[in-house]
Amino acid sequence: MPKTIQARALLLIYFLVAPALLLKADTIYQATADGRQRAIQRDAILVHQDSSIIIYKHFDLPDMRVEKVQLSEGSLPYMVVTSSIEQRQGIVELWKRFGYTANVTDTSGKTTQVFDAYIDYYPPGGRGSLLVPVPAITSFPLLMSGGAADIQEFSKIDRVDFQNGEVTLTLRNGHVEHGKYLMPITQPAEARFMGISDKYNSSSNDVFDFSEPLYNLKTIVFQQ
Repeated sequence: MPKTIQARALLLIYFLVAPALLLKADTIYQATADGRQRAIQRDAILVHQDSSIIIYKHFDLPDMRVEKVQLSEGSLPYMVVTSSIEQRQGIVELWKRFGYTANVTDTSGKTTQVFDAYIDYYPPGGRGSLLVPVPAITSFPLLMSGGAADIQEFSKIDRVDFQNGEVTLTLRNGHVEHGKYLMPITQPAEARFMGISDKYNSSSNDVFDFSEPLYNLKTIVFQQ
């Protein structure tokens, strides 16, 4: 079953059983023009709130990863109903079931299980922001040896092997592709494989606790 379909099925099951299991996290409401409160995001985790902005994180199903959202206070105010630490950590455990999971081995031989995995782009060294924003992805763009370009979704990849700047993609259908990682921009940048590990703390301001540049990896093995 494709990962996106599986995630949607899990999400449907969650909505059916969550009330009984009390799997609830923070809920963000916004006042309506007639004075009511409308829930705009459930099962989120509040990151920051002051008189001007609200920042929260949640699992975004279309993007298949945990994302951070910022709302600016306006004429129709927001209200947040927060949950306990245990409930927040329970939601994180649920998030791990929706995204892509991979066993990642770096060049030192250390292997980490990464949940809700994705690739994002940073300036060299992994700090700061790029001058031209580039969206994070859950796919692998490859410039193949013959000069053609291809993009494979994580859901179609069995494993990725890195050696001396060369990349080998082994797909779930048995097909193998060789080439180099295809960067989406020409300015200096590095691609990093990111996600959350078993040690991820629900109170973290970040939506990840694993972040490694692709050049520091040996293998990525995706789980079904």
